[in-house]
Amino acid sequence: MSELRFITNHGLVLFSIAKSRGKTAREIGDEVGVTERTAHKMILDLEQEGYITKTKVGNKNMYRVRPEVPIAATDVAVGELLEVLGWKRRGRKAAAETSSSSENKGG
Repeated sequence: MSELRFITNHGLVLFSIAKSRGKTAREIGDEVGVTERTAHKMILDLEQEGYITKTKVGNKNMYRVRPEVPIAATDVAVGELLEVLGWKRRGRKAAAETSSSSENKGG
């Protein structure tokens, strides 16, 4: 019997990157359960579709999720899906969104 998965490996790679930007492709692959080569391919796919960006830092690649990018064929942004899965936004934009939502609630 095959293993049922609700999230594709591409989705799992994206979530792995969202949780920790400093992971190598090997670490991402190990977490997702794919080879390093497959992880590289999925990272490239996500980058080409605009879901992540890659920055070279020394001899290491750093990946960053672009949460504002809409998921193909939906009206949902990547960040919204990641938040459902437990991802917490970091940085200035997250602080601005938190303060504006508490202002909207009367807080």
